[in-house]
Amino acid sequence: MKKKADIKQLTVCAMLIALAFLSVFALKFKVSFLSFDFKDAILSVIAFLYGPLWAVLSALATALLEFFTISDTGVYGLIMNFISSATFTLATGLVYKRMRSFTGAIVASVSAIFSVTAVMMLANLFITPYYMHVSQKEIIKNIPTLFLPFNLAKSTMNAAITLIIYKPLTTLLRRVGLMPKTEEKFRFSAKAIILTVVSVCVLALTTAFIILKLNGKIIFF
Repeated sequence: MKKKADIKQLTVCAMLIALAFLSVFALKFKVSFLSFDFKDAILSVIAFLYGPLWAVLSALATALLEFFTISDTGVYGLIMNFISSATFTLATGLVYKRMRSFTGAIVASVSAIFSVTAVMMLANLFITPYYMHVSQKEIIKNIPTLFLPFNLAKSTMNAAITLIIYKPLTTLLRRVGLMPKTEEKFRFSAKAIILTVVSVCVLALTTAFIILKLNGKIIFF
């Protein structure tokens, strides 16, 4: 019975990794030389379902897939992609593992926002100068106007999308028999509907901020 459950878990993770990879083709937001997509939101579903370890491994698999197929940023893109996705999913998984509830899902997503923003500030400070061939002082000068708002907006959008897609995705997985119905923690309710509406509003506001304030653009594939 355990072997059957493990096979289903691997199947779900593989499906979500593939979906995360495909999301890279759907659309991206680009601000200056920085860009991001919404794969972290999909990978966070793995964090909710199976915990931080599976989520981080899935983040690595997705980053490697992107690196070997479509990436045009080389090793720098691989490293930054993995750091961002791993931090987001790790924070989500660690918090939700201790608070498996509706409130826990919200706290996990908010924790992911601040974790990614903090970690990516350090990554930009110590890794980006080598990629951009600029001094650390130049990076520091751009932190308040570019790197900080960019990473905060990126992680906020991914957190909002995570809370929007989690219920529909897990419901679909249960209907096709890839997950047992008894494992549901984040139940569909009036609170879930309100959370979805709030998340959509946050997503819309963050999109407007990126386009209007950061002079970003949406790239469709």
